[in-house]
Amino acid sequence: MKASNEKPVVALTLGDPAGIGPELIARLLAQPATTALGNVVLVGDPWLWAEGQRVAGVHVACDSVASFEEVRERGDTSHAAFLAVDSVQPGQVHRGRAEAAGGASVLAVLNRCLDAARAGRIDAICFAPLNKLAMKLGGLKHEDELHHFAAYLGVDGYFCEFNTLGSLWTARVSSHVPLKDAASYLSRERIVAAARLIHASLLANGVEAPRVAVAAFNPHGGEGGTCGREEIDVIAPAVRDLNAAGIPAQGPFPADTLFIKARDGEFDAVVTMYHDQGQIAIKLLGFSRGVTVQGGLPVAITTPAHGTAYDIAGLGKADVQATANAFAIACRMGRAQRAASRCT
Repeated sequence: MKASNEKPVVALTLGDPAGIGPELIARLLAQPATTALGNVVLVGDPWLWAEGQRVAGVHVACDSVASFEEVRERGDTSHAAFLAVDSVQPGQVHRGRAEAAGGASVLAVLNRCLDAARAGRIDAICFAPLNKLAMKLGGLKHEDELHHFAAYLGVDGYFCEFNTLGSLWTARVSSHVPLKDAASYLSRERIVAAARLIHASLLANGVEAPRVAVAAFNPHGGEGGTCGREEIDVIAPAVRDLNAAGIPAQGPFPADTLFIKARDGEFDAVVTMYHDQGQIAIKLLGFSRGVTVQGGLPVAITTPAHGTAYDIAGLGKADVQATANAFAIACRMGRAQRAASRCT
C-alpha cells in the first residue's frame, strides 16, 4: 500500500435528495481548490449526482471507485473519487418534500461513511444538508444526527454540536430539546465538558490559545439572583472549575451582549446554554457562511449550518459558501486527527 498522503481522505455526501444538497456538492467539486485541500470520495446515487450537476450547470470529472480502500491506495489526485450506491430511486423523490425514502437514503449513505471511518479508511465526513423529519420517517431512532453518529460509533464521552462562523465557534450545553426542558440540562459537569471540548477542537484547528466565553442562562445574567439563580449556583462555579483546570474561560455573560464582544474579536468560542441562544446570533452574523461541526466524535464530521432549503431546491440558486467552509474545516480536523493517531 502507498504511504498515507498528507491530504486527508474526506467523504462527501449529497444530503437529502429532495433538497439543495446535490446542487451544493456539484458546485463545491467544480471548484479546483476543493481537491487541493483533501482527497475526496463522493458517496451517492449516480442519478442523483447527475441531477445535482444538471441543476448547478456544471460537469465534474470523477474517477469511479469500488471501495473506500481504493481511495487510500491511489493517493493524491486532482479528481474526486465517486463511490456509487443504490439508496433511492428517482420516482421516490419529490423535490421540496420531507419523505421517508429520502430520509432512509441519507441514513444509508451516512452509515456507509461511518463504517469507513470506523475501519480507518477515511479521515473526515462532510455531509450536505439533511432533514430531521425525513430521517425520522426513514428510520432515525435518535433525536438528531449527532446522537445517531455517537451511538453508531460507540461514543460514551461528552459530545455536542459546534456552530462556527469564520473564527468564532459556539458550543451548546443542550441542543435539540424542548425549550421548557433546557434548564434541566444545566450542570457544572456539562458546562465544563462543553468548554473543554470546544477548546480542544479549536486547538486542533490551529488556534494556539483559544479564548472561551460562557453565556448566562437567564435574562441579564439573572440580575444577581432576582431573575434566576443558575448563574450563581451552576454556571459561575463551572467557570471557576475550568480556570482551575487551566482553560481560560470567562463568564457568565448575558447572552444579549456577549455576542457583540464575540463579533468584535474578544473571544474565539462561546459556550451557550441552549440551542437558539447561539444559533440566532450566529445565523444573523452570517447565515450563508456558517458551519456545524459534530464535536466529541472519533472522526471529524461537518455540514453547512443551513438546512435543505426545500423552497429553492432544483432552481439553481443554492449558495455554496457554507458548504465550502464545512469542507475546509473537515479537511483541517481530519488532517489533525490523522497526525494525532500517528503519535499514539
